[in-house]
Amino acid sequence: MLVDTHCHIHEESYSLPLDEVFSRSHENGVSKMICVGTSTQSTEEAIAFAGIHDNCFASIGVHPHDTKEGYDIARYAGSPKVIAVGEIGLDYFYTHSPKETQIQALRSQIEVALAHDLPVIFHVRDAFEDFWPIFDSYTGIKGVLHSFTDSMDNMQKAIARGLYIGVNGISTFTKDPVQQMMFDAIPAERLLFETDAPFLTPTPFRGKVNEPALVSAVAEYHASRRGISLEDISTTTTANAHVLFAL
Repeated sequence: MLVDTHCHIHEESYSLPLDEVFSRSHENGVSKMICVGTSTQSTEEAIAFAGIHDNCFASIGVHPHDTKEGYDIARYAGSPKVIAVGEIGLDYFYTHSPKETQIQALRSQIEVALAHDLPVIFHVRDAFEDFWPIFDSYTGIKGVLHSFTDSMDNMQKAIARGLYIGVNGISTFTKDPVQQMMFDAIPAERLLFETDAPFLTPTPFRGKVNEPALVSAVAEYHASRRGISLEDISTTTTANAHVLFAL
């Protein structure tokens, strides 16, 4: 069985019929999925969605793009089926929110996670020089670098800090051999699979709306690259997800 550790199917804009989405997830061995908040509205939608779907869990957070609109998430931390804080972090590729606001929001939301003993789903893009000093100023953070596509060096820094690495459809279609080497080098015991649905649809389903069932395509791709069975990589990554998120 597989876990989609990061999706957005709870949002009102998600376009696929949910009964079909859940049916295909079951058919592809995807037993659980984490619906990740990106704003206060998205967080509220994730909590409500998880509340009516047994196989779904919620993560609360404000994406760095949206931090200029506010980032008070503490009131959601005790809600039923909330198992993480995220996605939170820094994004300097698009500075939709000022850098200083992103930094303040990151610190505030990390502190919510620590206060409630929740793992963190991090979004970091072109911002590791600022991210690592902030991360290192706290102790006890558990979490994952979501949709990781950065350098071997930053992957190794994450592993050294006890973080997990979230890998999605990008890994199946990137043409960058250095990036592929980095994906191959992620220790199995620190690897998580995700879809980021509806985005980043994996090969061979490019052009379609992404959905949790397609986390199986990501798993198959990496099982093949590593020369191991789909069952083995599924068992390991599912165990990783259960440990980090206490599923």
